[in-house]
Amino acid sequence: MNNYNNEEEELELLRRLLEQLQQADGKQPCSISINIFKTGSQKADRVENQYIGACPQPIPEEREEGEDSNKGELPKTLSTEEAMALWEKAQKAGYVDDNYQPLISRTQSALLADEIAEQLEIKEKWKTFEMLWNRRNMYRDYHDALNQRQSLQFRDKLRKLFR
Repeated sequence: MNNYNNEEEELELLRRLLEQLQQADGKQPCSISINIFKTGSQKADRVENQYIGACPQPIPEEREEGEDSNKGELPKTLSTEEAMALWEKAQKAGYVDDNYQPLISRTQSALLADEIAEQLEIKEKWKTFEMLWNRRNMYRDYHDALNQRQSLQFRDKLRKLFR
């Protein structure tokens, strides 16, 4: 940073910088914070890194070709006639809501996804259900479920339900 005669000039420069940042990114609300440290203040003689940039933009989720991009809408593989029959059974059992979102634990949801995928012969089951339910690492939830005693009973319930 340039050498300035006094603190007022430095503060004016920072004020203008903040105005410019806010104008450049006026489309999305965010906050901008600048911390000013002087030599010797609170034993901080210098600041190693400062990051100034625009507010982060959300990263759009990738969808398989042909799948609906709206949240809550079913992808083609989960909206077939056979799939809708399974969804109806899962809704009546209280496992999913009217928007096909799970009402049960993460581990039970992973078991439900596995069973539905098996019934419908879906190859990329985790990717499909992770996009639908806005979750990550469902395979871990599934493996955690396999280590729980209650999972065997729940899995038996699912198999009976989807017969």
